[in-house]
Amino acid sequence: MFNFKTEIMKAKRFKPEQISRILKEYDLGKDLESIIREYGVGKSTFYKWRQRYGGMEANDLKRLKQLEAENRRLKQMYTELALDHALAKEIIEKKL
Repeated sequence: MFNFKTEIMKAKRFKPEQISRILKEYDLGKDLESIIREYGVGKSTFYKWRQRYGGMEANDLKRLKQLEAENRRLKQMYTELALDHALAKEIIEKKL
């Protein structure tokens, strides 16, 4: 029988400071296999981090995460307003 809690692993979230530290360890010469084993990070995740955040300090990375979250929130707000506008426009056209 499939047990939902034991069969599906919860995604691990890393703080920007942790990501920065992991990338610095790799840049200082630490072996990729030992980093993966020590932190429980997949190779694809590590390479994605390296491509996306390579060369950033922890503060820069934290600010980037904040800006991405704000951007997501603003896009959602825009979508909701656009739908409200389209609905209002449709209602006005039906009344005319």
